[in-house]
Amino acid sequence: MNIETRKLTLADYDDLKESMEQAYDTMGGQIWSKQSIAKLLSIFPDGQLCISVDDKVVACSLSIIVDYSQFGDKHTYQLITGNYTFSTHNPNGDTLYGIEIFVSPDYRGLRLGRRLYEARKELCENQNLKSIIAGGRIPGYHPHADTLTPRQYIDKVKAKELYDPTLTFQISNDFHVRKVLKNYLPGDHESHEFATLIEWNNIYYQGIDASARSAKTIRIGLVQWQMRLFPDIEAFYEQVEFFVDTVSGYKSDFVVFPEFFNTPLLAPYNHLSEMEAMRKLAEMTPDIVLKIQEYAVSYNVNVISGTMPIVDEDNKMYNVAYLCHRSGKTEEYRKVHITPNEQKYYGMVGGDAIQVFDTDCGKVGILICYDVEFPELSRILADQGMQILFVPFLTDTQNGYTRVRHCAQARAIENECYVAIAGCVGNLPKVNNMDIQFAQSAVFTPSDFAFPTNAVKAEATPNTEMVLVVDVDLHLLDELHHYGTVKTLTDRRSDLYKIKLLK
Repeated sequence: MNIETRKLTLADYDDLKESMEQAYDTMGGQIWSKQSIAKLLSIFPDGQLCISVDDKVVACSLSIIVDYSQFGDKHTYQLITGNYTFSTHNPNGDTLYGIEIFVSPDYRGLRLGRRLYEARKELCENQNLKSIIAGGRIPGYHPHADTLTPRQYIDKVKAKELYDPTLTFQISNDFHVRKVLKNYLPGDHESHEFATLIEWNNIYYQGIDASARSAKTIRIGLVQWQMRLFPDIEAFYEQVEFFVDTVSGYKSDFVVFPEFFNTPLLAPYNHLSEMEAMRKLAEMTPDIVLKIQEYAVSYNVNVISGTMPIVDEDNKMYNVAYLCHRSGKTEEYRKVHITPNEQKYYGMVGGDAIQVFDTDCGKVGILICYDVEFPELSRILADQGMQILFVPFLTDTQNGYTRVRHCAQARAIENECYVAIAGCVGNLPKVNNMDIQFAQSAVFTPSDFAFPTNAVKAEATPNTEMVLVVDVDLHLLDELHHYGTVKTLTDRRSDLYKIKLLK
């Protein structure tokens, strides 16, 4: 499955029409004409967004910009759209007005509506608009119309005493109700032609003549995972989903799990040798990766799935980190440098591929624990454009953690990038060779005036299960490359020495 959020084009109309017909079935099948879509695309192409699943458009968001002072809070849908001609669109206005949003019923389990709302918010910020306003249907109102006024119904939905498929979703996406509108959308019998006037305020709004926020901020969620025994794999999945859901709730772009975070599932195989038990765990990896990919799509967050063992067709076992994109794509990185412990107890071998991964938030690299102690790897990734390096790790003692931490900090400074490390904490009885863990997850930065003086953006409490949510600004890296006090990447003596990737 490949999910993409992008601008709508007129070539998408046939798919759009099919999805509209399915979505609008309860309103008599009314759909936008091709001529109307073409008009919107001609006057405001950036405001017309869609989501495609495997290249088929299944969800859409349509918007215009208006000078809201000309309409006020008592408008109707017909008035705000200029009798459906969109003549009310004003490029110099202050408000992004949502005139349509829908998801095909066949795809509503993927939380695509949330992606459209996030894309609208980003559009509002980029256009430096004061807010997003829309008239929202309340399709769950009709069974309660005889006993509740629209205001009472809305209050109960806000209090979560009642569920409305539209309003509940809007409230959960940070919209608030400004007013109840009467006769807003004729023919909307489910809502009894009432509507909520909903609003989302842009906190970055700088005024009509000011420039909007320019920083490219990426939010990272690090899971400092507590090792614990699980009664079955479903309990393990519940814990993973809890953290993905939590981090996604903070609108994070990435969530990072630690190295070998699934080793509590080794407990049923503790009667076997360490190598045999790890191979049993490797049999679960494909299903676990598939489940995590579902979470990445469903919660709209890129997941670095910690690391898990895998046995290839040649019967060799690797330590593998998976990058589960929120678009539905999955990529992997196999640990290159295997520790003596991994070789002795599990018979693992090192991978032979080093690459940067292109994501919707820039270029990222992945190294696994011991790998970060070899500066050559991250330098190769930096040459390929890496901006953020993710390092899932597992260390049993504070000595091992100190090696990982200080080497990760060095990689951030010498490669002018961010480095995020995430580890496991606690004890794990009944699993051989996994007795104790020590970790303090953190995000490290280059060391210059634009960054913290100790080059530590944030760090978790040592040896405590928690989530660390951190914002990093990629524009600061661009400025550092060009105007930094020192420029380690630029000032290398390539006439004297080189690092070369051989495969």
